[in-house]
Amino acid sequence: MTAPRAIVIGCSAGGMRALKDLLSGMRPDIGAPVLAVCHTGSEDVSTLCDLIGATSTLPVREARERHPARDNTVYVAPGGYHLLIERGGRMTLSVDDRVAFARPSIDVLFESAADVYGHELAGIVLTGANHDGAHGLLRIRQRRGIAIVQEPLDAEAPAMPQAALDLAGADHCLPLRGIAPLLNRLCER
Repeated sequence: MTAPRAIVIGCSAGGMRALKDLLSGMRPDIGAPVLAVCHTGSEDVSTLCDLIGATSTLPVREARERHPARDNTVYVAPGGYHLLIERGGRMTLSVDDRVAFARPSIDVLFESAADVYGHELAGIVLTGANHDGAHGLLRIRQRRGIAIVQEPLDAEAPAMPQAALDLAGADHCLPLRGIAPLLNRLCER
């Protein structure tokens, strides 16, 4: 199995707490960019970046149009914009229609990343109260990437991880506390 060249994460209800826990356990030299969509209901993600950045082992930044996604950095989708990744690793933002009632949409990020990174992508669906991320995780699996889902019974809001499991399945389904150690192992290869 190839070490991931990129990691994408999606979450909704309870997601800030889940992201803080996950990012605090990741190696600071993970060797890949981490791109995250967290449905916050707010246009301003700077507070979210500050809050999760306070405990993250990696720097946390708001994603910016046309900026390269650099290794060992977390990029959070800004409110009101879909976050996509282009060939060559540049981030792009879109105000296209909502997907799964959301903008930013987890599906949009996951699908664009799957098309760019293929089997060298790890996708993670965490706690959430809708089905966003399920179709994106399916695309990741179709492109032979690694699909990781938080155990629904462990999630603050189990609907999102359960929808991902029902549609896409997973290579790994485990409690939140086990996801960072798994990523650390996968990225050592």
